[in-house]
Amino acid sequence: MTVKIEDRPIEQVREQVIDQLIYNYSHGVISAEAFERRLDQAMAATDNLVLMELVSDLDLKADTSYQNEKRAQFSPYYSNQSQDEALHLRSILGSNERSGQWVVPKEIHITNLLGSIELDFTDAIFQHQHITLHVNCLLGSDEIYVPEHVNVVSKIFSVVGSVENKSVSLNKLHGPTITIEGKVILGSVEIKVKRTIKEKFVSFANSLKTSWKDMNKS
Repeated sequence: MTVKIEDRPIEQVREQVIDQLIYNYSHGVISAEAFERRLDQAMAATDNLVLMELVSDLDLKADTSYQNEKRAQFSPYYSNQSQDEALHLRSILGSNERSGQWVVPKEIHITNLLGSIELDFTDAIFQHQHITLHVNCLLGSDEIYVPEHVNVVSKIFSVVGSVENKSVSLNKLHGPTITIEGKVILGSVEIKVKRTIKEKFVSFANSLKTSWKDMNKS
């Protein structure tokens, strides 16, 4: 028996509607302006019937190929590579950065004295479900970028410092968890995403649209 639309979990309905919007836009059924307008409405909606109304005139449904592309785009990169040594990032009156595709060990240590450190997990390759990040920041600035599917637990002790956690989560059940602990004294630690979830949806939709066009040309 099919569950009535108003009785279904709203996040499940929202995901279904956003998938249908992306799929129809990528196939040229709706314009970029209509797609972004409806996407904004879908992300803000608090009613299942309102959500379904956004795709009531769209016939195309997301297929298995779409779901595979989406999984590849929005799931964390996992690897069986052996990288169990702890990572140490240090900055004293300078700057340090780790970004791109790098293998994330189980333990990461950041030491920052009057400097700046950027730690970017956006394209990182995970091999552990639980990662511990130890922060020791004195009069410095740490910026930590995490993708939407990564959980962040902050246990940082701040003394006349600033700690901001602006991270979000797209799929908490399947993503790794980063626990951040340590201390910040007269410094700052900011945890955030490089792109908003809307920007990531739009980017994904445009990449699918380009792929679909190329496929039709060949």
